[in-house]
Amino acid sequence: MNAASGHLSGTSLQQQEFDRKRSIRTFYFGSNNGQDDDDDDQLTVYVSEGLHPDYGMYTWPCAAVLAQYVYYHRDIFNGKCVLELAAGTALPGTVAAKCGAKVTLTDSASYPQCLENCRRSLEANGLTGDCVDVLSLTWGNIEPNLLQLKDLNFLLASDCFYDPKDFEDVLMTISFVLERNVGCKCFCTYQVRSSNWQIDHLLKTWDLQCKHILLSSFDADRTDLAGSNLPGRHSIQMLEFTKQIRSS
Repeated sequence: MNAASGHLSGTSLQQQEFDRKRSIRTFYFGSNNGQDDDDDDQLTVYVSEGLHPDYGMYTWPCAAVLAQYVYYHRDIFNGKCVLELAAGTALPGTVAAKCGAKVTLTDSASYPQCLENCRRSLEANGLTGDCVDVLSLTWGNIEPNLLQLKDLNFLLASDCFYDPKDFEDVLMTISFVLERNVGCKCFCTYQVRSSNWQIDHLLKTWDLQCKHILLSSFDADRTDLAGSNLPGRHSIQMLEFTKQIRSS
């Protein structure tokens, strides 16, 4: 067996293992959290999850909070162009797509199974065609896929501030996208894991300003969201990033 065929065989085995452990998880957005199938105001969303060492294969608490924000403000997302960073299971982006947005889901090229998982989530919701896309995008890199993104209105980032070593790459990517798309806003949720982790100095470096959004303002200040046990007792915060207006 040559090296190429061995690589393909290994990739195939990894995909088979992922398929074996993959499951579909259901989230309900609306007043009844899945208790009433006849509720016209309820949105049912399916996401693909896998028992895989990549963190992106699981729906983390921040995703449910950000998805709730999108659903709560679904009227402003309808008809808009939305980009989700590090989508993983793609819950926020999928909610945006089902609320009428044109959505591009992204994840690192280093995690092809996460990109495939995004596609599976879209398929599970019957989302196909020109209104949805999946692209590889690695934080901190100016690459062709990043350069082709244009006319964006909103950027979604769920739990991207997970590891301090990635903070600047995340903010650099956010800053670059907002710079090229005038008026674009980034909505970000993150879990408070350490009081020592700060991004204030990086905001100045990348000409960003941010404001906190209260979870109570979009009915997310509760331990049970979307008919799930998320976010539970985790401490979740939400931010809105915009470009800093430079004085002339």
